[in-house]
Amino acid sequence: MMNKECQMDDVIVRLKKVNGQVQALMRMIETGEECEKVVTQFQAAKAALDNTFSLVLNRNLQNCLNRHDSGSVEKIIKLISKK
Repeated sequence: MMNKECQMDDVIVRLKKVNGQVQALMRMIETGEECEKVVTQFQAAKAALDNTFSLVLNRNLQNCLNRHDSGSVEKIIKLISKK
């Protein structure tokens, strides 16, 4: 069984990539880049963040299910259901 640090190393790498995309997006906006390019960069950053969120969510839910921790599963479901 992997410990939590090992399981999260790839998440950190993904978040650093998202950070790079956001930094590039800020530079694009500051320099007045074409709208189409800015929107494309927004979509890429959003997709990368959404995918990372899904990965973390899946791992946490799987961990709760493996421990038969229905209370934590319910808390997670409430959190993701808020809008």
